[in-house]
Amino acid sequence: MTNRATARVLIAADKFKGSLTAVQVAERVTAGLRSVAPGAVIEAVPVADGGDGTVDAAVAAGFERREVTVTGPLGEPVRAAYALRGDTAVVEMAEASGLRHLPAGVFAPLTATTYGTGELLRAALDAGARSVVLGVGGSATNDGGAGMLTALGARFLDAEGAPVGPGGGGLAALATADLSGLDPRLADIEVVLASDVDNPLLGPKGAAAVYGPQKGASAEDVAVLDAALGRYAAVLDDRAGGAAEAPGAGAAGGVGFGALVGLRANFRPGVQVLLDMLGFADALGRADLVITGEGSLDEQTLHGKAPAGVAAAARARDLEVIAVCGRLALAPGALGAAGIRRAYALTDLEPDAERCMAEAGPLLERLAQQIARDFL
Repeated sequence: MTNRATARVLIAADKFKGSLTAVQVAERVTAGLRSVAPGAVIEAVPVADGGDGTVDAAVAAGFERREVTVTGPLGEPVRAAYALRGDTAVVEMAEASGLRHLPAGVFAPLTATTYGTGELLRAALDAGARSVVLGVGGSATNDGGAGMLTALGARFLDAEGAPVGPGGGGLAALATADLSGLDPRLADIEVVLASDVDNPLLGPKGAAAVYGPQKGASAEDVAVLDAALGRYAAVLDDRAGGAAEAPGAGAAGGVGFGALVGLRANFRPGVQVLLDMLGFADALGRADLVITGEGSLDEQTLHGKAPAGVAAAARARDLEVIAVCGRLALAPGALGAAGIRRAYALTDLEPDAERCMAEAGPLLERLAQQIARDFL
């Protein structure tokens, strides 16, 4: 147990999706801890894994938030943000092409486009970015990044020489791809593809099969999309060099493949990229106790999500790690193997899931008070 008078606590949690941003999680946990242990020294580094909330985490770490109007996944204009510090930009795909931009209950698995993500990248280049972290996740799209590359100057044409339709479905008619018109500035920058998944582009573990259903794709749609993405990869084969099988190629409806081929991106697990960029290692060196978490601690958490990355880094320094979450679906053994000593869930206080979502802030403060009593 840490001495309350000298305790140094690092809060490094992701968002509680649908309830609290990572910044709000840190604020609520801080308030709860201080109400019980006012002498504790508390530092917060809100984290993300490349998906929703990546720009917010960067802004919390000192990046400047920039907003532009881009093309949304359905072709309508949307406001989207990226983050900039010096010549480093953080571009979050979900800001431009995310599920958040779809009306409730509306999906467009065959036609949703990543064109706006390309526009967001272009805005970052216009602002002077020389290094770009492209966080992918939370997307509404399945177009292999073709829309993104089109916005940056590429051309994808059918047998008649006309541009193919938007979305993954349009790629079924693809005959030729011309990347010679890509923005020349792309040749002089570094792009890091930050993702929490390492799926290939095609097949039973690919973009369409694994993630298409989350975006409204039926079994028939999945077959159409997988075949269309296969066509896309075949047309780009000379340039792709086997990229369809590369880790991360299937991320976010295949936008990973587009980034690897068209942007010459380097794939890295998103949480590692973000932790490095946010100064997490320095903060960890000042901590006695680490609190991490996300909305649902489950099997997915163990495969590249932010809490797993935080816990692994903390364990390497022999620091104790506590987790907070909305819902806990991991056994104590699995938590321990991940380096998490104990997890506290909102559902421990309020079994009703809807009330947990609606009252996440106050409930999280109460959990933090209990953590302070148990560990400080």
